[in-house]
Amino acid sequence: MQEFKLVIDGKLVATERHRPVVNPSTETIVGLSPLASRSDLDHAVDAAKRAFPAWAAKSSEERAAFCQRIADRIEANAEDLAHLLTLEQGKPLGGLGSRFEIGGAVAWTRYTASLDLPVEVVQDGPDDRIELHRKPIGVIGAITPWNWPVMIACWHIIPAIRAGNCVVIKPSPNAPLSTLRLVEWINEVLPPGVVNGIADDNDLGAAMSAHPDIAKISFTGSTATGRRIMATAADTLKRLTLELGGNDAGIVLPDADPKAIAEGLFWGAFINSGQTCACLKRLYVHDSLYDAICTALSDYAQTIRIGDGLAEDSALGPLQNARQRDIVAACVRDAVEGGGRILIGGTAPDGKGYFYPVTLVADIDHGAKLVDEEQFGPALPIIRYHDIEEAIAKANDNPSGLGGSVWSSNVEAARKVASRLECGSVWINRHGAIQPNAPFGGVKQSGIGVEFGVDGLKEFTTIQTVFI
Repeated sequence: MQEFKLVIDGKLVATERHRPVVNPSTETIVGLSPLASRSDLDHAVDAAKRAFPAWAAKSSEERAAFCQRIADRIEANAEDLAHLLTLEQGKPLGGLGSRFEIGGAVAWTRYTASLDLPVEVVQDGPDDRIELHRKPIGVIGAITPWNWPVMIACWHIIPAIRAGNCVVIKPSPNAPLSTLRLVEWINEVLPPGVVNGIADDNDLGAAMSAHPDIAKISFTGSTATGRRIMATAADTLKRLTLELGGNDAGIVLPDADPKAIAEGLFWGAFINSGQTCACLKRLYVHDSLYDAICTALSDYAQTIRIGDGLAEDSALGPLQNARQRDIVAACVRDAVEGGGRILIGGTAPDGKGYFYPVTLVADIDHGAKLVDEEQFGPALPIIRYHDIEEAIAKANDNPSGLGGSVWSSNVEAARKVASRLECGSVWINRHGAIQPNAPFGGVKQSGIGVEFGVDGLKEFTTIQTVFI
């Protein structure tokens, strides 16, 4: 059984304690994750702090070249990393699974490497000039989740180091191995201390967000954890980027074509078995199309094979952990007890693995957990509406505001509805299609700040205004 190690100051560091990482398809042990101590965290932060002056002093062109070399390293080892990712996370190798995720990590890394933040001239007159300079912040503490562990690690690490910062990253204990392997490879490219990787048993997050030598926390995860990070970061007035939970609403207008949009609706809701912050999690359908949408989605869902992620014909895998499977199952039970009608799925299979079937629940409304709370799994409530004002009001009647979508044959009509949705990103006739050149972030309780593109890169800088 392989014992993975921390990566601190360019070296692999063994730990006394380990945590088994379980394959969610088979419930067998994949490997042993190291469990860092508070001393290990301090060591990693100190390494990043010592590496910062030299790294920040490098030219923008030099840092861009380093990031491109990281992309080359990931690309050269993509299949090995995808295999490890599938073993610990459960998603299929093919389709929109692990190979897709590693490809996304490479694409985000290359695009972010291409960005720059040149000096901006605010004023330039005969007697004076005002310049706006973007400067790196210092040591960034990155805390990442288990649903897209490699790609989200790149979302945190690459813009941070591209802007001149150093990083200490802590992945989720549920799926830390692929991130630790990624950090190993990054350290074959970068100077020691620029990127450090630790792992824990969910006991070092508060220490990171309170650490006096960490200048910013970049976090992707639940809203509840985001609140705790804000609280513990307050004493040191850390900068924060928080990409938190979502309960994304999609609205199907009465002129939509059910068969034409069924595939898009399905993957908007069920990519990664629904374990994505910006998945479609509530679907509002006009009464005139309700039955047709239910039928079209059910028909498409029956064509999707769920199985072990290592099987090349699996389109979806299991939930990543037993706790998440139980949350989804509880939401579905509550929906049925409240009068919801199961169109497909609804019962976890017997046997090994944290599998839960694609589940569509009709005749459901607000007040059910499956509608009001983020299920983060393969169960979609389909809610009937009669008037578009009713649909918009219900879509906005939630504390989350990450993403939303409108589905229609009339793009202009959809655009008008989309503009009224209270969310950070909105799509027309698709859902969740994020890309590296478009800023992404939430409103309301779905987060603070944005990721991706120039705006995301700026999040890892401070402004210095120079008056000449």
